Amino acid sequence: MKRACLRTSLLASLLLLAACGKPGEEKKAAPTAAIITATQVTQGEFEVVEETLGTLEVLADPKVAAEVPGRVTQVLARTGKHVKQGDLMAVIDAGDVVLQHRADHAEAQRVDALLKQQDKLVERQQTLVDKGFLSKNAGEDVTAQRSALVAQLDAARARADNSQRSRGKAEVRAPIDAVVEIQIVSPGDYVKLGDPMFQLVSPKKLRAHLPFPESAGSRLMKGQAVRLISPLAPGKVFESRIHDIRPGVVDASRALDVLVDIDNSENLLRGGGTVNAAVSLSARTQVMTVPEQSVVLRPAGKVVYAIIDAGGNKKAQQKIIKAGAKRGGRIEIISGLDGNETIALDGAGFLTDGAPVSIKEPAAKKDAASVSTSAGKQ
Repeated sequence: MKRACLRTSLLASLLLLAACGKPGEEKKAAPTAAIITATQVTQGEFEVVEETLGTLEVLADPKVAAEVPGRVTQVLARTGKHVKQGDLMAVIDAGDVVLQHRADHAEAQRVDALLKQQDKLVERQQTLVDKGFLSKNAGEDVTAQRSALVAQLDAARARADNSQRSRGKAEVRAPIDAVVEIQIVSPGDYVKLGDPMFQLVSPKKLRAHLPFPESAGSRLMKGQAVRLISPLAPGKVFESRIHDIRPGVVDASRALDVLVDIDNSENLLRGGGTVNAAVSLSARTQVMTVPEQSVVLRPAGKVVYAIIDAGGNKKAQQKIIKAGAKRGGRIEIISGLDGNETIALDGAGFLTDGAPVSIKEPAAKKDAASVSTSAGKQ
């Protein structure tokens, strides 16, 4: 009996100890607030543009070729030299051309002398025909011979003029204001008719080739304003307009080739360089925009997170939006926002609907506040 009572007492003690030692249910920890920065939805003027990276081409880059054969006796224009239209660049030995001109001139004089003699003969023959001493046919033969001599004289004078002109071509002159890009010949070289002597380049007028996707074709047209910047001219913006749009599509890139002419009178740009171009499609005065980093892609679509107060705490509220064009790091909001919201900026990609947030003051404001405090202490 005593043993039974002892066992019962011992069992009750063990149960009591087990009940006292059982840990209570752990309280769920409150979710940690995500630290973010915030910004306001803005409304104002917004320009819709198409942007691309293009290349520059020199519009005027003629090759200066020999217009007469001969040996080069002088080269006055070297690679890199600036020349103006009409400047002497090289001289070709014109000995053969001079001799040819003398021969052509002498031939013209010979035919001219024959023509003068034939004029006298025609005059005498016509007198005899009028008096009846010669037939009319004989007079016509003399007149026909005179006409043939007139044609010969015209041909001889033309040859003489041509050879005289060729004498001038022995002096190779610049056809335009340009820079000598390549000097092909040297003194002593023999050049034939048409042999290249210099490669010139005129940087005053450049053309930009701007590739755009086919989808942009319906929005691009001649005359649209274009802004261009280049690493060759930091801080300089070149204003121009679309000169032309090639009718076909480039095979390699499947892109449209848009042509824009640029005034490079300051010689800041170079052919073959690159330019960033923005074609202005339209400008609207009242457009709602947000920074690009505020727009997050979720299963529901593109969203932004508005910051709302919930019982004294700040939470993120997901808002599905319809986005439009992008420009300067901002995105046009077509629908989904009222325009008065405070939205998440940095850290928006880590938020979910209803997540608690803590707004961090931007570093720039903190620095300004610390500087102001330090100045007050001084």
